[in-house]
Amino acid sequence: MRLSALLPLLAAVPLVAFPTTAAATPGCFDPAAALTVEEQRLTAALPAGGPAVGPELVRLAGFDPLVAEVKHDLCAARTPRRAERVVTQAGDRLWRTAVDRAQGRRPDLGTLDRFDDRPLYWARLQLSSALRQWRPAFPLPDRARLLAAFDRGSRGLGDVRFPLGHPRRIMVSGFDPFQLDGSGVRISNPAGASALQLDGRVLSTPSGPAVVQAVSFPVVWGYFDEGIVEAAYGSALRDRARRPDVIMTISQGRPGRFDVERWAGAWRGGFPDNNNVSVTGGVPPAAGWPQPDVQFIETTLPYARMLEVTGAYPVNFNQAFCVWPDPAHPGAGTPVCRSDAPAPGEIAASGGGGNYLSNESMFRSNRVRLGLGLTSVAGGHLHTPVLGQPTDPAALTDADFEARRRAITAEVVTLATAAAGGSSVAVAPPVTESAQAAVASLPGTVLPG
Repeated sequence: MRLSALLPLLAAVPLVAFPTTAAATPGCFDPAAALTVEEQRLTAALPAGGPAVGPELVRLAGFDPLVAEVKHDLCAARTPRRAERVVTQAGDRLWRTAVDRAQGRRPDLGTLDRFDDRPLYWARLQLSSALRQWRPAFPLPDRARLLAAFDRGSRGLGDVRFPLGHPRRIMVSGFDPFQLDGSGVRISNPAGASALQLDGRVLSTPSGPAVVQAVSFPVVWGYFDEGIVEAAYGSALRDRARRPDVIMTISQGRPGRFDVERWAGAWRGGFPDNNNVSVTGGVPPAAGWPQPDVQFIETTLPYARMLEVTGAYPVNFNQAFCVWPDPAHPGAGTPVCRSDAPAPGEIAASGGGGNYLSNESMFRSNRVRLGLGLTSVAGGHLHTPVLGQPTDPAALTDADFEARRRAITAEVVTLATAAAGGSSVAVAPPVTESAQAAVASLPGTVLPG
């Protein structure tokens, strides 16, 4: 992924002056320096009281020594080159540590359930806020570049490289936690947890072994504007010798079931992101990438094989989508939702995956796939069941919460295996619910009227 793609975003992220734990080393960090809305949540505690949730999850997972070491190394850096090395290595190290812990290779790290995705998210924010508040002893030519390098590494975007000669390859993506205000500060995202379970694994499929590469996306409109999805998937797809056979974006969806989404739509509904920014309108193109001007993109995942998967949750093929009633005035009126197929000239109001960033991840990744002419590569989106929160409003975790997350991630691995194995084209199963209800049930979906 090109760092230049993230520089305008990181320079223009909404900032608000707010102190955080980044001020641990006097003389190196300035607690008055402005932070993003996401970073401000590092001080958020539960309504019942207790320590700040984010730092506590980092501590329970055993990530706090890593965070402290990176802060120390920042303060010790005496040249821009040394600082860039510290920051780049910190991002890569954080991602690899999170993956190793999630997959059971770091039993020495903390007491928190190893399937928990939240420590990665909050440790990333601790270090990005430290970078933003860091005051080096030398002129810093480009802080945005350092932020971009760290963020890229800490999301797994720096090590997406499939081995040569492997028979099957699948690339997947998860998401950060979202809806974190108030008691939501405890939220975990099973899609992000699944990405950590899948990265680097080799799956046994009917077509032979398949190697997986995974990344995790931010829940921030601005990153998508700057092309983070295209840079991630497009870079992998452009590698002729190592390109994936399957790409599958993953996000948290509806209660009680998995959904393989049939349609992605080119519309943003305006639900606030993790920086409390709302955006409404058509999905813009990403500069520098070939991409067709389309309103809907249909999945090419082998959904018939995926629907055969049995696990803790049923798997559904969601065929819903919504269009604006007047193509000349998108955004006006009440969307019309159906479960057949979009007609030429219709303007998307929502894909089956809604009109938030999960739908957009499917749309953008497959738009660049089609722009590159890779119709033989399968692509689509998987929505996981809603995880929910621990039962006790004063608890950061509990046994049932952890069991649900483990069950979801285990089934995602099985579904990824089915997707990587391929299948013949199948006839879509009958629709079993209203299209309006199927779309409106998704977190972040906004349908006016």
